[in-house]
Amino acid sequence: MKINVIKELSIQINLNGLYFCILNKTSNTVEFLKTVEFEHKLNPIDTLNRLKMELSSDTIFSEDFDAVLVIHQNELATLIPEELYNPEHKVDYLKFNSKILGNDFITEDKISVNKSINVYVPYVNINNYIFETFGEFIYKHSSSILIESVLQNFETSDEIKFCINVNKNTIEILVLEDNKLQLFNVFEYYSKEDFIYYVLFVFEQLKLDVETTLVELCGNIVIGDEIFSTLYTYIRHVNFIEKEYNFEITSDIDRRYLHQHYLILNSF
Repeated sequence: MKINVIKELSIQINLNGLYFCILNKTSNTVEFLKTVEFEHKLNPIDTLNRLKMELSSDTIFSEDFDAVLVIHQNELATLIPEELYNPEHKVDYLKFNSKILGNDFITEDKISVNKSINVYVPYVNINNYIFETFGEFIYKHSSSILIESVLQNFETSDEIKFCINVNKNTIEILVLEDNKLQLFNVFEYYSKEDFIYYVLFVFEQLKLDVETTLVELCGNIVIGDEIFSTLYTYIRHVNFIEKEYNFEITSDIDRRYLHQHYLILNSF
């Protein structure tokens, strides 16, 4: 008798790269994990062309998926407390800290864990192509997944939690106190000096101590690279975020670097 295998596909879209993950729900195993970094930042049209090329170059993407999730990763997002949110003012919320165009499509995610609304601009051309290719799908902003997973990952504590998700040219910084989100912001950087400036800026603004505050890392960073070394020069306690997932990881995926895939692994 043929077993009906249930699989889910997550695709993370960034103008600096693409990320793919396939979870086999039948065996409860992540069986495919791939990162494609671009040499330089692309525009949404060229990013779509690269996505088309990747999806057509591997037969694994021609399989039937029971669910497809697209994760839009960009700086065009802002958080609003749910009790203050008015859907008629999406443009107003976003225009204060993001450069948006008059014809941009603006949508939102509800983040239940802290009762907030994430207003953002998705890549509409990507969404249209995914619908044409896979049919119905779900899409979210990367920061929605990141915030929710970080808030759920840490045990209840009154300690300060300082988390950095590192991307090729941006960092997302989250600060938690008493398990409540005190700060979330995205900073663009082009050198290790830019990177450490923004980290120390947040430390200064929140009056945190570089000698005692633990910084937890995920994303595009490893021990020994210049970003990690620079951070470790100024911050005494630096770790990678660790998490026990409720699914298995195939043996050919190096578990030492799972923090690099933290965002997409937490999309399931």
